[in-house]
Amino acid sequence: MNKNLTSFADHLDEQYGKIGTEERERFEEGFEAFKLGLMLQELRKGQGLTQEQLAVKCGTTKTYISRIENNASDIRLSTLMRIISEGFGGHLRLNVELK
Repeated sequence: MNKNLTSFADHLDEQYGKIGTEERERFEEGFEAFKLGLMLQELRKGQGLTQEQLAVKCGTTKTYISRIENNASDIRLSTLMRIISEGFGGHLRLNVELK
């Protein structure tokens, strides 16, 4: 085993600070938004929908769907719920993790 390898957790600590620091919290929030955009993109593609088709189904614009998928726009919870229910026919479930 190579003892010079750095774990991903150690890398994050080095780059963004320890969990709980302001810089690390900003990183974690941004990463969650990135994951949400990626998840929506995968759901859309999995259902064989274009961004335009998804936008029409849930009453928004292709540009807005693109911005969400590319982590360029904050998304309101009500909009996310509408995309999941009207766009994909699903139900949104939230999970809260306390520190």
